Amino acid sequence: MKKLTQRIDRERLLLGIAAPLLAIVAALVVTALVILATGKNPGSAFSDMLTYGSASDSQVYILNKATTYYLAGVAVAIGFRMNLFNIGVDGQYRIAAFLAAVLGGALTVPGWIAIPLIILCAMATGALWAAIAGILKVTRGVSEVISTIMLNSIATAIIAFLLQPGKLAELQSGGTVISTTPLPKSSYFFSIDTGPAGVLWGFIVIAVLVGIAYWFVLGRTKFGFDLRTVGQSESAATASGVSVKKMVATSMVISGAVAGLIGMPTLLNDSHQFSNDFPSGIGFTGIAIALLGRNNPVGIALGALLWGFLERTTNHLEFEGYDKEILGVIQGVIVLCVVIAYEVVRRYGLRRQQQRVGAELAAQAAAPTQKQEVA
Repeated sequence: MKKLTQRIDRERLLLGIAAPLLAIVAALVVTALVILATGKNPGSAFSDMLTYGSASDSQVYILNKATTYYLAGVAVAIGFRMNLFNIGVDGQYRIAAFLAAVLGGALTVPGWIAIPLIILCAMATGALWAAIAGILKVTRGVSEVISTIMLNSIATAIIAFLLQPGKLAELQSGGTVISTTPLPKSSYFFSIDTGPAGVLWGFIVIAVLVGIAYWFVLGRTKFGFDLRTVGQSESAATASGVSVKKMVATSMVISGAVAGLIGMPTLLNDSHQFSNDFPSGIGFTGIAIALLGRNNPVGIALGALLWGFLERTTNHLEFEGYDKEILGVIQGVIVLCVVIAYEVVRRYGLRRQQQRVGAELAAQAAAPTQKQEVA
């Protein structure tokens, strides 16, 4: 029995390693073919990407981008673990960042009070915006996909309406940028000056804490167990006394609260105001990163770093004469390869498990017959 357990554990480990390796190899092959189709040398492209991406300034850039992408991935993954598809992360973080910027620009309190208030405002706004979709789902059965897509559009319209001079925004001195009132310097989040490499955003610490909390709550608490149970089987969760509707609403609120943090690295460490050029689309990037990381906190971190690396290096490739669309192609290819590779490995593992169970049952059925023949 011990040998059987060791064999199964070893097979699980090998399958766990095989999936990402298969995805990486497939992605490299397909990407190389795409680059070849453009008339360029894929070897030179990959070499340029590795050289440029390993530079110290690129490393700081990648870590800053990964901070934002990681928060987006975790926000989406919380919904995925509940079998919920929270498309509205993009709208949740944008309206949260906007209102947090408005609050931050109006505060006159010391920074050690203002910064927590700005962060709490962003989390509360994101949670409330996501709660609308959660309530619609548990009370009216409205698909969270449809409701969150519509809420994205509503959030964009609200921001466009309020981000005007005379409302909650002002025209900056240059006369070309409309933004909220800039945050006072006391409300800036701490940064780490790395010298020529640039400035590393201090909000990376918050992102790490969010990842630890995500791992602990989902993997080490009763709430996390109930959440995962509902995601796997609502009927089984109901039979065990778990309120499915309550868990759906709660998970949407938590997902929205984490989504509210997505814009904080940019607001508190970089722009210090919300304007028309505030980053958008990060919520949809979070979907890809959550898929890449398989909803695992470490996997999401690796996916966020990979996304930052690709963004940095492929933008550099454009200056080297490569087509600028290559970034979108590579990102799409990687996501597809990861999803397909994990599904192939999952089906193979399931088939192997079925074969083992069948062999064990056959052996047990044959044992009494052999005993009778001996007798």
